[in-house]
Amino acid sequence: MKYLLRYSLFWLLPFVASANYVHWLGEYDTAHHMAVKEKKSLLVLVVKKSSKQCNMVLKDQFMDHSYVDRINQKTVPVIVTYEGALSYPVEMFYTTTFPTLFFVDSQKEVFLREPLYGDEINEKVLSQIIKKF
Repeated sequence: MKYLLRYSLFWLLPFVASANYVHWLGEYDTAHHMAVKEKKSLLVLVVKKSSKQCNMVLKDQFMDHSYVDRINQKTVPVIVTYEGALSYPVEMFYTTTFPTLFFVDSQKEVFLREPLYGDEINEKVLSQIIKKF
C-alpha cells in the first residue's frame, strides 16, 4: 500500500513544480519595507476569510498566467485579511467588497490607480495593468 500511495502521487510532481504563481507575502509591514528597499510597487490584496470568491480569484487569476512572472519581478505582493485589520493600515485600504486589489507606490504611499473589486480582478484587466509596471 505504501508503494502504491508513494508512486501514485509522483505523477503530480511535474504539475506542482511547474506551477507559476504569485509569491504572496502575508505581513503588510514586511512587504512595505521590502517594496521601499527594492523600489518596487506594492500590490495589496484584501480578502475575507472563508470567501469562495476570494479563493477563486487567488486560484484562477494569480496562478499560471503570463503576467504572474511580471508581478513577482516588478511588485511586492501582499495578501491581508479583512478580519486581521490590525495587521495593515485599514484606513488606507478600506473596502467593503472582497477581494479588493490595490496598486500602491511604496515610496509615496499613494495609489497608482483605482483598486479592482471582485469580478474586476480578471485575466484581461490584470494583464493590461501589469504590462505598465
